[in-house]
Amino acid sequence: MKHAYSFRWCLTGLFLLLTPAWAQQGSNAALESVLKKMDSTAANFHTTQADFVWDQYQKVVNETDTQKGKVYFRRVNRETQMAADISQPEKKYVLFTDSKVQLYQPRIDQVTVYPAGKHRAEFESFLVLGFGGGGHDMLKSFDVKYLGTEKIGGNEAAKLDLVPKSQSIRNTFQHIVLWIDPARGVSVQQQLFEPSGDYRLAKYSDIELNQKIPDTTFKLKTTSKTKTVSPQG
Repeated sequence: MKHAYSFRWCLTGLFLLLTPAWAQQGSNAALESVLKKMDSTAANFHTTQADFVWDQYQKVVNETDTQKGKVYFRRVNRETQMAADISQPEKKYVLFTDSKVQLYQPRIDQVTVYPAGKHRAEFESFLVLGFGGGGHDMLKSFDVKYLGTEKIGGNEAAKLDLVPKSQSIRNTFQHIVLWIDPARGVSVQQQLFEPSGDYRLAKYSDIELNQKIPDTTFKLKTTSKTKTVSPQG
């Protein structure tokens, strides 16, 4: 394992030596431009809402599960809250507030609660990627590389590769690719790669910034008979 690790870094060093200096400088300038735009968006961020398509690929069975719906973000007293209204293939609600994730499944009328606990900061660092998080703030948690541009939804998007600095995070996600709208400084697509070869691809459209979102959006619409459970007891 040690030899494989060293070999990988040797290849990385060789790549850098073979990359023209002007190309590296241009890439650095482009990255800085994207990060500054994200900083500007973050400084004025209040809310975001968007339609989404989430594809979860499982390598072992070579299958992709797709979920569709609408996602909402807002900042309240320095805390970023998220609500996802999943409409397909099964109605579900996901809510992140007060340092916990709640999943409500109306079909079985059950809420599953996952406390973020001591990992709250790490969870929020993922949550705000491209949605209210500052560009230069990402540099605290990730090694960020500019990969050029790619057309997403008919528009050119800046493509960034993020490698978590924390080993514990890399055990979950080896790296993340973000596609950022350079005009608005928000994410239009994200891909999170797991060590197993599984990945999640998230595509966002009809993105609206700083529009009024009702408080009820960030509350689960449960019933008097809803059961609440937690994997940690």
